[in-house]
Parts: sequence; C-alpha cells; structure tokens
Amino acid sequence: MSEMANMDPEGIDAVRMTWNVWPRTKVEASKCVIPLAASIAPIRPHTDIPMLPYAPLRCKTCSAVLNAFARVDFMAKIWICPFCYQRNHFPPHYAMISETNLPGELYPQYTTVQYALQSFPDSNNSNAPQLPPVFVFVLDTCMIEEELEFVKSAMKQAIGLLPEHALVGFVSFGTQVQVHELGFSDMSKVYVFRGSKEISKEQVLEQLGLGSAGRRPTVGYPKVLQNGYTNTGVNRFLLPASDCEYTLDTLLDELQTDQWPVQAGQRASRCTGVALSVSAGLLAACLPGTGARIVALVGGPCTEGPGTIVSKDLSEPVRSHKDLDKDAAPYFKKAVKFYDSLAKQLVSQGHVLDLFASALDQVGVAEMKVAVERTGGLVVLAESFGHSVFKDSFKRVFEDGEHSLGLCFNGMLEINCSKDIKIQGVIGPCTSLEKKGPNVADTVIGEGNTTAWKMCGLNKSTSLTVLFDLSSTERSNVPGAANSQFYLQFLTSYQDPEGKTMLRVTTVTRQWVDSTVSSEELLRGFDQETAAVVMARITSLKMETEIGTSLDFVPIWRYRKDDPSSFTLNPCFSLFPQVMFNLRRSQFVQVFNNSPDETAYFRMLLNRENITMQLIVVFHGMTIAQWRNMGYQNQPEHQAFAELLQAPQADAQMIIQERFPVPRLVVCDQHGSQARFLLAKLNPSATYNNSSNIAAGSDIIFTDDVSLQVFFEHLQRLAVQP
Repeated sequence: MSEMANMDPEGIDAVRMTWNVWPRTKVEASKCVIPLAASIAPIRPHTDIPMLPYAPLRCKTCSAVLNAFARVDFMAKIWICPFCYQRNHFPPHYAMISETNLPGELYPQYTTVQYALQSFPDSNNSNAPQLPPVFVFVLDTCMIEEELEFVKSAMKQAIGLLPEHALVGFVSFGTQVQVHELGFSDMSKVYVFRGSKEISKEQVLEQLGLGSAGRRPTVGYPKVLQNGYTNTGVNRFLLPASDCEYTLDTLLDELQTDQWPVQAGQRASRCTGVALSVSAGLLAACLPGTGARIVALVGGPCTEGPGTIVSKDLSEPVRSHKDLDKDAAPYFKKAVKFYDSLAKQLVSQGHVLDLFASALDQVGVAEMKVAVERTGGLVVLAESFGHSVFKDSFKRVFEDGEHSLGLCFNGMLEINCSKDIKIQGVIGPCTSLEKKGPNVADTVIGEGNTTAWKMCGLNKSTSLTVLFDLSSTERSNVPGAANSQFYLQFLTSYQDPEGKTMLRVTTVTRQWVDSTVSSEELLRGFDQETAAVVMARITSLKMETEIGTSLDFVPIWRYRKDDPSSFTLNPCFSLFPQVMFNLRRSQFVQVFNNSPDETAYFRMLLNRENITMQLIVVFHGMTIAQWRNMGYQNQPEHQAFAELLQAPQADAQMIIQERFPVPRLVVCDQHGSQARFLLAKLNPSATYNNSSNIAAGSDIIFTDDVSLQVFFEHLQRLAVQP
C-alpha cells in the first residue's frame, strides 16, 4: 500500500494536504505556521473513478452530496449527513438499497465519484447534439511578414485538429479591429471597429446586427439546429470547423500585415484591448452561457486604445519592475483596471481568455494576467511564433489522444466542510462567486468570501490551493470530543470536451488531534511537498499584493538556547528548508533580470500546475563532449556510447510530452555558453569567494548568492537566539 502511495500520492481523490491531522483549536493551528491547506486537482483523470449515470442525492440542509462517509439506516431508508448531521430520506428509486446492494457513491473505496448529468439541448434524447466548444481566434497583424507566416501556419494546423462540430470565429487586429463574417463565403466580408475607442458590449451587438432590435425574441429554450448551435445570427460569425476550414484557409492566405504606416522611431499602432473586448462582446451575443475560448495571438505591446501599456514613441521603454515599484508606469493601473472589467464580463459569460504571446519585447502579460487567470485561461510566452515553445504548445491545445490537455468549460467548484472549519480562499485559476455561508472565514487569502468559485476553463492538470482556518469558538473542540474525524467535500461541475455536463464529487476525511498533549502525531502528518507548493503560491500572491514581503518559515526543531551546534531538525521537515532555499532564489520570488511580463508568466504557471518545468537541460561533461566531437558515437565498436548520448534525449522527450507549456530543451557542454542555464539553478557552493577551497576541474559559479550550507548556518544561529 505504501508503495502505491509513493507512486501516486494524490490517489483517486487528487487531494493532498499540508497537514494530514489537524489541531483542534485556532490557537494551536496558528502555532503550526504552515497553514492548514489542501492542493486539489479538480478533474484529474483516474481509472478507478466510477461514472454514475444519475443525479446526485443532496442533503436538504447543507446541500452536501451523499458519500461513502454518510451513516445509513437501511431499514428506515435514511442517511445522516456527516457535515451537518441532518437525517435525510432516500427517494423512491433508492428503495432497493441494502447492506449488500449499495449505490456506487456509498462504496467505501469510492471517495471520488463522477456523475453524468443531462445537459442542455434535450434531456429526453441521449443522442441529441451536445453544445459544441467554441474557439474565437484573435490574431495580431502588427508583425513582420515572417512572424505572420509562422502564426498563420500554426492556426491552419490548429483548425484542422479541431473537432468537426466545434464552432470557429476569427478576429484580426492592428490599428483597427476586423471581425470576419465566415458565413458569407462568396466574398470576404468584414466588420471594422476603431482601435482608439473603448466599445461596450451593447455597441458590439448593434454594429454586428446581433442586438435585441435585430433579433427575434425566443420563447423558452432557443431552437437548436442539427449542428448544435442556435439560430440567432451566430452562423454568420461562428461556423463548425468542418464547414469553414476552406474559407478560413483562404482568408489566412490573403491576410497581410497591418497596412497602417508606422513612422520612424514609432511603435506600430496595436489595439489589443479593443480586439479582446469586441471578441468578448461577440461571444456574449452569440452564445451566452456556453463554454467558449478566446485564443489571442499577440506579437507586441498594446499602444492604442484601452489596455495600452506603452506609448508609440520608441524612446519610451516598456515599464520595468523598478517603474512599478516607484509608481512610474503611467499606463499600468489603467490597463489592469480595463482587463479586470473584461475578466468580470468573461466570467459572467462563462468564457475563457487564452494568451499566446511571442515577441522579443514585452506584450502586456502583466496587465492581462487578471483576465487570463480569473477565466482559467492558458498562457504561453515565447520569443518567436517560429519557436518550438509556441508551435508545440499551440498544437498541444487542440490535439486529441493520450497527451491531450483535456480542455473543459464552464466549471464551478463548491466546498462543504465540517463544523468549525472555515474557508479563507482559493489560490489558482478561478473567481469567487461571493456565495456566503457559515464556513466562510473572516480573513481572505486569494479568491475568498465564498464557498463557490467559477472556473470558466480547466483541464486535467489544473490545480488549486484551498486555505482553511478554524473557528475561534472552543465549544466543540474540547479534547476527547466524540467527533474525532472531520470531513471536506469538493464538488466540481463542468462541461467536458464533448459538451456533456459532469459533476465530480470528492469527499475526504482526516483526524483531529490534541496537539497540546503530543505534537508527534501532528508532525507525522506533515506533507513537505504539498507545504512547499502552498508556501510558494502564498508567497507569490503576497509579492503582488504586499510591499516588502519577506519569506519566513519556522519548522519544528530542537535546540539548546544560544547553542547552534545543538540545532536538530525534525525528520518530518528534512526537505522543507531546502525547498524554501530554492524558492527564495526562484523567478517566482526574485524579479531581478526578469521583466514584469516574465514574472507574471511564471507566477501564473505556478498557480495552476502541479509541477512546472519550463526548461530541460541535457548537460554533457567535458570528457563526454570531447568524445562526441571526435565522433566516437558513429563507430560500430562504440555503440554503447551512442546509446548513452541518446538516453537523456529520450528522457527529455518523454518529459516534454507531459508538460504544458512545452518546455524549452537546451543541450549544452561543460564550459559552453549554454551551460549558464544549468549553472544559474545550481546550489552556489563553489563561487569566486571560496575558489581556494574548490577541487581542480570544478566549475566556479559567479554569483553573490549564498549557498545552501551558509543558509543553514544562518538558520541555525537565528533559531537558537532568545
């Protein structure tokens, strides 16, 4: 059993906690320093999760779903909710249940179950067309011809990979925004919007002929056509991929770079904000409440209209971290405010903003972060649209099969807790729905003040961090109380890639412990890996919202006062200080040598992925590099050496297939220029400061960073001080 736990520590539930036993009181919980938190992957696939073809049974008081921890009276046909202890009667269709005839949700091994719910078009016809996924491509044309050809090629490939029933729309932008009417295939028909002026959703509706005045009102459910969408004018702008692939290919072939003249010493006039606003308005008009993605392909900074991050004058640089710290970025706050309002609109519609940015300069990822993250969008940052990081990542989004991302839409997360447990908030790609309740904590971290969150877009690797607190009351938390277990339930509803509505219910239980009597049981329940992820995400959040944030942690240690040599770390915390050492040096905390766009990019990845690896290095030592340069691997008698060279390349390709965004692969030699990618991440134990103590042939790392050993020495001295 322990072997299996090591292979898959998340198990069927995809839930890991910083502490697997919890102290009973708020005071004792505060002494733990590492917060009470859970890292969850809401729709992570697992072969053992049963699919139940009926609606879930909910508690009439707290709305928790019937689960394996509920107590059942089979004679009276009653179940008792483990969260609120409400007695609930089973409905008539559960009349045949018994101790030997259990429904799937009551099997003890099925702490996670998935319900297939009837979705919109026709609840009486299982063969009725499902609501199709919608993709609106928003293409920046303010780029050189070579870059535009790269991105057009990637788009054609993506459209060919889409399901035939998926709806596709196309918007291009430069100085102005062009909405292309794909349903008019006889000739190119385009609706043009000014890029210098903010435009409301209502104005978009009117100009596209989709306003209430231009449409006949629909009574009840809108009529659904055979291809799965409603006849409300949408077929002029959004067509099934199978119907518009030729039209889009022709349109892309004819598409040119933005023809608006750019004066010497000036940046191109690019209205990214208006383009995204118009796209959101189009989707709001055509398919309200249906899962859709705006796929933005951006090649430079916004210089026109709302969302502008820099002026057109090239002599003015794009804002840096120093500018943001000194409040010397004149466009930043206004742009963030615009994208915040865009995020609210997209969340209310249930739509996603994906951002693919490729440029040598910054494009405004830091400003757009709020809209991408709150809608659960994907983000990829590359140097060029011809780079493998963009091309392979963009292809992965639309691929099907084993390595598919499993893109899902219109998700919502609800959390139920035992009494005296409060929810402080969630860190990750979601938005608070402001659903109040007795389990809402007074303090807020991340998206809080609620027990329900909207996730417009999510995939099988999406991860969220949920932070908990304990009630300040001591009434039911006295030692020896009968309720030694507490329960947490995570309910995630969403539309899968086929358009079917799913509900996944995960119910977990852990034990209360009286830490005032013995702390050993509490310490044995500490999960170092989960704690590292949680602390990294909390620190990243604080770096953005607080000034002068310091990264502090106080693991449980033993020592004699004023005696550093007596310092011993509890084995349960043996790896944690090392993780904190590397976190302090990481791009999630350090902004030196990173632009605001790069920092925002790295932090977005940290907040949504279980494991992120954006760089893979294959390092050849000096001797191996010499043998390779001499061609030994090509000689039959050195077949083993050829296999040795190939092995790390094969391992790297396996890692690349499992990561999104696709990592950059660097193959380098010792003392070569590319070796800096590896040296920058190593523990700087050999630097120019202690070069006299270094063994011959060792690499010297030119840095002022302290080594892990120095870090530990300082930690010991600080810990034993009174």
